[in-house]
Amino acid sequence: MAQVTLTIDGVDVKAQKGERLLWVALDNGFYIPNLCAIRQVTPPLASCRLCFVEIEGRPAPVTACTEPVADGIVVHLNTPKVKRLRNTAFELLLSQHKLDCRHCAKNRSCELQNIASRLGLKLKLSRLRQIPRDLPADSSHPLFTYDPNKCVLCGKCVWICHEQGTGILDFAFKGIDTKVSTICGIPLAEAGCNGCLACAAVCPVGALVTKPDVSVEKAKTLTSLASGAP
Repeated sequence: MAQVTLTIDGVDVKAQKGERLLWVALDNGFYIPNLCAIRQVTPPLASCRLCFVEIEGRPAPVTACTEPVADGIVVHLNTPKVKRLRNTAFELLLSQHKLDCRHCAKNRSCELQNIASRLGLKLKLSRLRQIPRDLPADSSHPLFTYDPNKCVLCGKCVWICHEQGTGILDFAFKGIDTKVSTICGIPLAEAGCNGCLACAAVCPVGALVTKPDVSVEKAKTLTSLASGAP
């Protein structure tokens, strides 16, 4: 594949033609916030809307996760337009997110916290109002819990469940009511989960977390018993 040269914030970068701009930037030490990006997924999910950048000559900012690099493009990561779009997208996410950092299992390892720290944003609403969500958490599974009120709908758990698990997770409903769920909302313990814990590993926030007393060894044992393995 042909190699191209592009410029990111004044620095010339070489990449393979057709690579997604987000990964080229991240691989070369440039920070672009993202929640839903998965390198192996084509086409990209592009659901979080955090990875906007500006390319000279384009009429409007573009999402870096969907943009293939081309020779000679000049990319700007932190223009006023980019910041306005990115900050609005971040606050939209917060408006439907249960902000309970102090009691969250992902406190200090949450990607929302990381993004806020890197971009100088606050984890509170300033322009938008909170959209109340009081969905029941699912703690039926012996290995992990799922709290939909903390979900940012990044889709990573859905993808990894279909890749490594048993495909029990998917998106349900539409619009503001969209959530990640099992078929008909069946409890995780009854939905055929194989206990691989990949969903908890890829979740960028505190929506899917392993239970406090679950060790790797215990997880393997419980998964083996659930599958009927000797």
